[in-house]
Amino acid sequence: MTDDQLPPDVRAEHGIRVGQSPRDRADAVRKLVWILPWLVFLGSPVQDLTSGDHGTAATAAGWAALAFFTGLYLTLVFRNMGRPFSEPVVGTLVGLLGVLAVTLCLTLGGEWIGLFVYVSVACGATLPQRAAYWAVGGNTAAMALVGLRVGADYWSLVLVVLLLGFAMMGVKQLVRTTIELRKARATVAQLAANEERLRLARDLHDLLGHSLSLITLKSELAGRMLPDHPDKAAQQVADIEQVSRQALVDVREAVTGYRRPRLSEELAGAQVALTAAAVTADVPAEPDLTGVPEESESALAWALREAVTNVVRHSGATRCTIEVLRRQTLDGPVLELAVEDNGSGGSSQAPGNGLTGLTERLGKAGGTLEAGRTKHGFRLLARVPAGAATPVGSGA
Repeated sequence: MTDDQLPPDVRAEHGIRVGQSPRDRADAVRKLVWILPWLVFLGSPVQDLTSGDHGTAATAAGWAALAFFTGLYLTLVFRNMGRPFSEPVVGTLVGLLGVLAVTLCLTLGGEWIGLFVYVSVACGATLPQRAAYWAVGGNTAAMALVGLRVGADYWSLVLVVLLLGFAMMGVKQLVRTTIELRKARATVAQLAANEERLRLARDLHDLLGHSLSLITLKSELAGRMLPDHPDKAAQQVADIEQVSRQALVDVREAVTGYRRPRLSEELAGAQVALTAAAVTADVPAEPDLTGVPEESESALAWALREAVTNVVRHSGATRCTIEVLRRQTLDGPVLELAVEDNGSGGSSQAPGNGLTGLTERLGKAGGTLEAGRTKHGFRLLARVPAGAATPVGSGA
């Protein structure tokens, strides 16, 4: 995932744009505030060059070498944190930086010992973690040897070189962690969007499948009744209008995410749909849902709708029995919905989109789904939690 694919509020350009040109004056000031304090250790080399202790050629070469060293350091550290170089290039540049520090100290004097601070920072900020440990330690040892050779007071810089090198290793790890968190946040947002699309697809399938099946059946009935029984055909057309209006309301509610079907309403709708399909229906009275969580009731209502839709559209059944029962299990009370028909259709072993979506919906509510052929037809059994588990030995 690239930075352009991240959400706008977490992209890198909303912070300090490491390794990139400033967008405006404020961005330039922030970058300068970050960079300039680190150049304090160049004060001694600059003072040495302006003191007049070196000849003209040596001073000119010293200025050129100092400018090259500073530019190489800034390019290596700050650009590498934004757009990393390859490891061979990083290793070569760090090595070149170390060679320059040693050469300048040995040729121009102990005032240049502070250059090893920048070498240590470069090692910690750019090298891989394992290599950085050795490089920072080796750079400190090299500084000590060069300090002994030129007679410089390097003891005050030993801790600075070590601590800054290890501190930059921590900064590098922090930058890497921040980038990973940005990517993780973008991934979570994308997964949430995908989940919402799946929810909407399931809702639309369950809503429209049921409603369109009922509209189709009533349209066929109206067509058969129209020549001889126009009054009954008009009643079927009126039912079609009512069903289509309700389907429109359901779709709107599903799109906005507030659709929570009620089991009692679905039982009444199942009676109407089965009767219209000339299926003898055995539908229970309104069940007692005391203590049943809304999520469980909603999942069971969706299961009933999907089951009745399959009976009407695919089974070819002449009889359908619906049961809603409470049971006590070791995991607590559950509410069971059983829908059984005597049809011969819908015997495919592969579950369709409806049953797959229904299994996912019941799973989110903590329930289960069983569906398959029986000796006399097809049976669907859905279970959902009906409340808090009853402690063993409570006397319930």
